[in-house]
Formats: sequence, structure tokens, C-alpha cells
Amino acid sequence: MSTILITGATSGIGRSLALDYAASGRRLLLIGRDEARLGEVAGLCRAKGAEVVAGRLDVRDRQATAAWIAAQDGQTPIDLAIACAGIVSGTSASRPLESEEAMRAVLAVDLMGVLNTIEPALAAMRPRRRGHVAMVGSLAGLRGFPSSPAYSMAKAAVHAYAEGIRPALRREGIAVSLIAPGFVRTPLNEAVVAPRPLELNVDRAARIIRRGLDRRSPMIAFPLILYLGLRLLVLLPARLGDLLLDRPGVDVPETRERERP
Repeated sequence: MSTILITGATSGIGRSLALDYAASGRRLLLIGRDEARLGEVAGLCRAKGAEVVAGRLDVRDRQATAAWIAAQDGQTPIDLAIACAGIVSGTSASRPLESEEAMRAVLAVDLMGVLNTIEPALAAMRPRRRGHVAMVGSLAGLRGFPSSPAYSMAKAAVHAYAEGIRPALRREGIAVSLIAPGFVRTPLNEAVVAPRPLELNVDRAARIIRRGLDRRSPMIAFPLILYLGLRLLVLLPARLGDLLLDRPGVDVPETRERERP
């Protein structure tokens, strides 16, 4: 039996991944904050034959998250841990900068929540010298977006963390995958007023991620053309990049307490 941990499992990509992985012979450890939605997705996964353990947890709570992960790993070793929980905040014409509270809220979930998930998973995997951890970053982590500076900052840090630990963990037999989606149609961004080029539905995004994780790919970035375009944008002079990304009329609501993505 393979065991997969997914945070942010009650909404968006996390929910779709849980449903995609649900099958007989698989144990799913699902973490979310909303009890009703967590129970719903757990029930749907059980109906597909999976064994499910649902943990109503806030990934900002380092001690509670670590204790729960360690307890579940003690029953069945975790093979794959996916840190998927997150929130977003942003700017608008009337709010050109995010509030201090919004920025810190995003960092607490999107960055520290990743660490609070991945660190205890690695603590369990490293003595076994096997396992796989995955972190949901974003194409916004490649270059700061004026519409969502804090989100871009958190995702850039996640990218650097994943890339930084990957070589050493590979030598220990543990794979590290960085997931960098573009625009995905989810509850997290349903109120965002902005161009969303090449936006994918959430189930399509989950299938792309699943394929990459099955291959233990170090980088799962999509859509490819958007990823390559942003990589090129980073090479441009900063002033030109700023002009290309500055979009008047964009409105990203302040912190939305919804799980990613």
C-alpha cells in the first residue's frame, strides 16, 4: 500500500489530486481546515476504494502538524508528501500595496506552511533513505507580479527551498518535486479580476501534476509556453519587465482564507 499526504485537500488542486490518487491499495492522509469540506472529499476518496485519514489541521500550527504527520507515518510510512495548502492576496487600483497583515498571512501559510509540512515528512523519510516530497510553487515565483507581491515572494522562497535541498536529498534516495502552475481555475482565484492567459481547469492541472510526480520530475511547470515566457522575461532589463507586467485595472482581493489552489 502506498501512502500519500496532501495538505490543502479540501479545495482546488489539493482536492483534485486527492480524488485523482484515490484508489484501492492507497492510503491518503488529507489535511484541511474546513471540517465539512474535508469530510466530503474524504468520503469521495473512500468511495473510490482508498483508505483515508482526515486531519482537521492548520498548517500554520507547526507543532500540531508535525505531531500528526509523525503519528500517521508511524502507522504507515509516507511515500509522497505534497504541500499544497495556500492563500493569496494582492493589489488593486485603490490598493497599490498589500497591507502588512495580508503579506504576513500569505507568508505564514504559503511559505511556513510548506516548511511545517515538508520538514516532518523528511524527518520520517531520511532514516529510511526513500520517499518523495513535492511543494506547490507558482509561475509567479519566477518573477514578482505587481498584482500579488506577497504571493510571489512566498512562492519564490518555496522555489529556492526546493531547489536548494534537492541535490542533497537525491543522494539520500529522496526525490524533491517543485510544482509551478500557471493560471488554474480554482476557488482561490475566482474573484481575481485580471488577464489569465492559458488558464486551465483544476482537474487538467491535477492530471499534469500527477504525471510529473509519477516520474519524480524535479520541476513540474505548466503551461510550458508561459513558463518559458516568464523565464525569458527575467532576462530582460528590470524596467522593461516592470512595464510589461504593470496592468492597470487588475484587482486581486486581499487575503482570502481559502486553501490552495
